[in-house]
Amino acid sequence: MTLAGRVESVTSNPVFGQLIRFGIAGAVSTLIYSAVYLPLTIWVFSRHHAVYAVPFAFAVAVTAGYFLHSRWSFKGHGSGEGGPAKQAKFVMVQGSGVLLNAAITWIGTAVLGFPAWVPLLPAVACATVFTFILNRWLVFG
Repeated sequence: MTLAGRVESVTSNPVFGQLIRFGIAGAVSTLIYSAVYLPLTIWVFSRHHAVYAVPFAFAVAVTAGYFLHSRWSFKGHGSGEGGPAKQAKFVMVQGSGVLLNAAITWIGTAVLGFPAWVPLLPAVACATVFTFILNRWLVFG
């Protein structure tokens, strides 16, 4: 198979499209998260208590993320059922992501002593992969 054929095969896959949309919506959610998290770690919480900013940033980002993912990332995927049950599942999945994020943030700042911005990339990257899998399977499947 030629390279063009392989690219066409991958890009025509519906999961690939969901992953791209999830990544874009996740980038928007990450910007929202960072816009809440970073000012809190600069002006409210010390570096060793940066993890305290995570729940506040999570609450704002998860609200925006639900609308982005349900109406765009996973639009047309699964049964299409909505309502409180789906919202609860989404919050639970995102909550597991925030726990992973908080653990990485705590290790990076409180244990290793890095500045608050250092664990942001690995925390967000790990949580993104983890929550994509769970959202696709449990929430929007």
